[in-house]
Amino acid sequence: MKRVIAIATASLFILCMTSCSRLETFISEPTTVVASESTTSASTIIDTVIEQSEENATTQTESSEMETVMVLRINDQVIGVEWEDNESVESLKELAAKGTITIDMSMYGGFEQVGPIGSTLPSNDEQITTESGDIVLYSGNQIVFFYGSNSWAYTRLGKVQDMSASELEGLLGNGDVTLTITIE
Repeated sequence: MKRVIAIATASLFILCMTSCSRLETFISEPTTVVASESTTSASTIIDTVIEQSEENATTQTESSEMETVMVLRINDQVIGVEWEDNESVESLKELAAKGTITIDMSMYGGFEQVGPIGSTLPSNDEQITTESGDIVLYSGNQIVFFYGSNSWAYTRLGKVQDMSASELEGLLGNGDVTLTITIE
């Protein structure tokens, strides 16, 4: 039995040495394999190591995806936004990943700030009535940030979190602002 364990250990060592760079990519934490005296073979140990490597790779991918966040600022103040899950937001993220998006916004109608993105995004406009804190895409190439309400055909991009209507009106209702979107 000691000979089987020695062969299994040697096989694992050879496998690690020949594919070390592949395993280093996937294994982020130490992997422990305990050999049972009667049933563990070298192929079982190898299968276990590969399985754990694949699990670690999946976890690392999910972690890196969770770490990428689109951040919106108004005049350098970070605004918490719950972004929609749609093609327009994905395109906005791709654009922000290439570099900071800076939009000079202008007051309009006493209830919104509007500014050109500088690119046209895919849109899926639908007739909606906005509320304070809604962020929408207008005409595929402008962001509209509401501190009041309006009814029109827009594509929803997001909704401000943790700010009251009066806080948003104070931030957006007293002159033009600069909006920036970054990936962090």
